[in-house]
Amino acid sequence: MLRAARIRTEIPGPRSRALTERRRRAVSAGLGTALPIWVAEAHGALVTDVDGNTFIDFGGGIGVLNAGHTHPKVVEAVREQVGRLSHACYYVSQYEPYLELAEKLNELVPGDFEKRSIFVNSGAEAVENAIKISRSYTRRPAILAFENAFHGRTMLGMSLTGKADPYRRGFGPFVPEVYRVPAPYAYRMPEGESWFDAFRRSLVSVDVESVAAVIVEPVLGEGGFIPFPPEDLRRLREWCTENGAVMVVDEVQTGFGRTGKMFAIEHAGVEPDIVTTAKSLGGGMPIAGVTGRAEIMDSVHVGGLGTTYGGNPAACAAALAVIRAFEEENLLERSVRVGERVMGELREIQRRHPDFVGDVRGLGAMAAMELVTDARSKTPDPARTKGVVEHALREGLMLLTAGAYGNVIRTLMPLVISDAELEEGLAILSRAVDAVAA
Repeated sequence: MLRAARIRTEIPGPRSRALTERRRRAVSAGLGTALPIWVAEAHGALVTDVDGNTFIDFGGGIGVLNAGHTHPKVVEAVREQVGRLSHACYYVSQYEPYLELAEKLNELVPGDFEKRSIFVNSGAEAVENAIKISRSYTRRPAILAFENAFHGRTMLGMSLTGKADPYRRGFGPFVPEVYRVPAPYAYRMPEGESWFDAFRRSLVSVDVESVAAVIVEPVLGEGGFIPFPPEDLRRLREWCTENGAVMVVDEVQTGFGRTGKMFAIEHAGVEPDIVTTAKSLGGGMPIAGVTGRAEIMDSVHVGGLGTTYGGNPAACAAALAVIRAFEEENLLERSVRVGERVMGELREIQRRHPDFVGDVRGLGAMAAMELVTDARSKTPDPARTKGVVEHALREGLMLLTAGAYGNVIRTLMPLVISDAELEEGLAILSRAVDAVAA
């Protein structure tokens, strides 16, 4: 049987090693890279490096490629748009793709109320603008952010992010009036503890009447793929309403089908005030959105929002093509099926290695396993986690880690992955865990 993953050289290969030598003389050492390969091309769920090695991609550009690498609809839409208009700056003069995408997102984002949208360049920039808008609307300064959260690498993004190393170390002082509150982390929470009680206790040092917004990921992404229980999201919604705070839901990584619904917050039946989107919205093109209640989004003075490249015509065309792909190719249904198969395999791996695979969790195709030294102590095992990633790469599978301790292996494979590619990738993952556990 012809296999999708084909390894022709050692990993990294000679051309990848040569490019890495060039990189040392040209690129800042502060820029980290998870895998030592250099990519030449990619299609669907397969990535080929400069040495001719083909890998099955379980990382998806950190969740950017739910619709797959170089999706034909996206490629054609970008090609056609760039041939007519590549840039105009919506802050200067307007163009229809921006408007059409805003209309689409206003329709798709949960909430039975009138909405408005704006577009920027990245998830961090979307978060920045969501907080700006929340402060403008409430005339309050304080923001609540969760432990293990990740909201970007800008100064405000870092201030909201819970993990110090590598994201915050050495970059302070940070933006004031950001308060960290506990997140539900079932695997590591004391038995019998109520998350909502812990949340309320943490507010003893916060002037609740000064809180402009609470920002939450429905599934903590970089923090370790930790799902926020639906009932707790509903309690949080109630708390925001009772206290006049804007509920900002960060769907940068969870959005666009990753969890089996277009937006992860839909699993809880919650209507957020503002939703931020990015990553798979653009299918590989840089674009991010902020979508929210009309009265909140319109509270900002004219000229208070804007960016040179945000909502670039080509990026808007790509995003519209991604949405068409979801509508025409049943990608939400595919996400559910992929998620069921991945979770089933991860649980089987855990059954074989209960002292190594401490927890298996996720939502839809956003699944992960947390690796520990032993089941009793639950001590994080980042060294062997790295070993699993390296072993899998040598066999042709691209994996990414996550978590506060770097001991979580997450799955973000494109949803267009074929059944054969998915099975091959899961088999490689299974063998990698077996080898490292032994």
